[in-house]
Amino acid sequence: SGESGAGKTESTKLLLQHIMNLCKGNSQLEQQILQVNPLLEAFGNAQTVMNDNSSRFGKYIQLRFQKNTVRGAKLSEYLLEKSRVVQQDTGERNFHIFYYMFAGLSSEEKEMYGLLDPSLYRYISGRFGTQDVAQRWKQKYQEVCNALDMVGFQEQEQVDMQAILAGVLSLGNVTFEPEERNGSVKVSEASRGWLKAAAVKVNVLSQLVCCVPCSPWSPSVSCCFLCADARDSIAKVAYVRVFGWIVCKINELLAENVDPEVELGEIGILDIFGFENFAVNRFEQLCINLANEQLQHFFNHHIFQMEQAAYKEEELPWETITFNNNEPILNLLLAKPLGLLSLLDEQSAFPQATDKTFVDKLNSSFKGNLHFQPGRGRVLGFSIIHYAGKVQYTAGGFLEKNRDTLPANVRGLFINSITPLLSLLCCGMGKLQDIDHQTLAVLWLAGLLIFLCPRQHSLMMLMERMYSANPHFVRCIKPNSQKEPGVVDSQVVLLQLQYNGLLETIRIRRDGFSWRPSFEEFAER
Repeated sequence: SGESGAGKTESTKLLLQHIMNLCKGNSQLEQQILQVNPLLEAFGNAQTVMNDNSSRFGKYIQLRFQKNTVRGAKLSEYLLEKSRVVQQDTGERNFHIFYYMFAGLSSEEKEMYGLLDPSLYRYISGRFGTQDVAQRWKQKYQEVCNALDMVGFQEQEQVDMQAILAGVLSLGNVTFEPEERNGSVKVSEASRGWLKAAAVKVNVLSQLVCCVPCSPWSPSVSCCFLCADARDSIAKVAYVRVFGWIVCKINELLAENVDPEVELGEIGILDIFGFENFAVNRFEQLCINLANEQLQHFFNHHIFQMEQAAYKEEELPWETITFNNNEPILNLLLAKPLGLLSLLDEQSAFPQATDKTFVDKLNSSFKGNLHFQPGRGRVLGFSIIHYAGKVQYTAGGFLEKNRDTLPANVRGLFINSITPLLSLLCCGMGKLQDIDHQTLAVLWLAGLLIFLCPRQHSLMMLMERMYSANPHFVRCIKPNSQKEPGVVDSQVVLLQLQYNGLLETIRIRRDGFSWRPSFEEFAER
C-alpha cells in the first residue's frame, strides 16, 4: 500500500520475480505468471498527474504452491476506472493500450482496424507524444503482443480484441444533431464515417440513443446530451468487458492442474490503487480513497489492536501505544442507514433526485461531524478529512455513476455485434443456450454475465479475503511529489510516515515482541 506513485506496482513485479526465483524452476507456468503484470498494466494503467504508470484498478494475485513448486495462479480485479475511457483531466491520458496500438501497429494493420491519425480521436484528447515517447510505446506494444502470446491468447482473439478497442475510439467521435422536421436527434452527417469505422449501423445507434425522453424546454439540446451519454456508456461497457475477458482468460490459462485431493499452499499479493488527492476529485477518487481507508483500518487492526490484545492476554507488562484510529471515517462512509454511501444509494433510487439533493442530504446528516465539511464556493461538493488528509470532492455525476445502469437495448447492440468476441462478452440470457457449458461456467465465474458490479460488494469481498489471511505489509513511501528520481523530500516522506502510523509501528516493533517462535522452534534452537 501507499500513495499513488509510491512504487506499489513495481514492488509487486519485483516480489513476483523473487518468489518465482525461489521456486528454482523455469517452467512455462512461472514465465506466464511473470507476463501477467505487464499485460494488465497496458490495459489497466494510465498516466495521471501523480504517476506516469498509475494502476486504475486493484488486483489480487493468488499463487498456489505444492511444496516449493508453483502449481497455478488466480487473478482478481477490482473497480476498474472505466470513466477514463471517455474522459481524462488535463495532464492525464487514457489507458496505455490505446497509445501502444497507434505506435506499434503497421500501416496495413491500422487500415484494417480503421484507425487514422491519433490526433483526431476525442477519447484520447487529440494528444499523442514526442518521437521518443512513440518509440517507447512501440516497444511496449511489442511486449504486450509477446505477453499475449506467452500467456496463451489465440491470434484471432488478439485481432478481435484490437478491433473492439479501435471501434471504441471511433465511437467517441460520433456526434449528434437535431432533426429539422420532428425535433428528434440523428447522427450528424459529419460523423457517419466514424460510425462506420465503429462497425455500428447508423439506424441501430439512432434507435439506441434516441429512445430517451427529452426535456420539454429544450428538446433537441437535451436529446443531444443524452445521446452522447448513451454513446459513452457503450464505449465504457465495451472496454470493461474486454478487460474482464483478459482476466478471465488469464485465470483459465494459469489454473492449477493437480489432483483436487492435493492440499495447496497459497501466497496472495494485493496491489491496489493508492490514495489520491487531485485538483478535481470525483466519484472514482472517493471509491479509491475508501479502499485505502479500509486497508489502513486493516493495518491498524493487525499491528496495534491484535498485537496489544495478545500482550494483555498473556499479562505482559505493557504500556498501551495509542494510534490514529480511522474507524470514525469508515463509519461516516459505510454506516447503515446513514453513512455517505447508504445516503448515495438512497438518493440514486429516487428518479427526481439530483447531485444537489444528495449534497443537501449530506450537509444535513453530517452537520458537526469532525470528518466532514460542506462545500464552499460555486462548485457543488463536499470535503472528507481522510486518514491521509483532507480531500475536496466534486459531486457532479455522483448519482449517475453510482446507478451505473446499462439499458437493455445497449446490451442487444453488443449481442448482435459483427465481432464474435464482443457478442460473446456481452451475451444476454437469450443467447446462453448457444454457448457450451464450460465457456458459460468460465464467463459466470469471471462475472462477465453480470452487468452491474457494485463497488461496495467488490470491496467487501476483497476485505473478507484480507481478514482470512496471515498478512505481511509492504508500505511504499513516495520520495517526492515531482515524479523525480534520486530526490528525497524529507517533509513529503515524514507526512507519509505520520499518517500511515509507521512511527507508532516502529515503536511497537521495538518495544514489543515482534518475533514469536513456537515453543518447539525455541527448544530446538
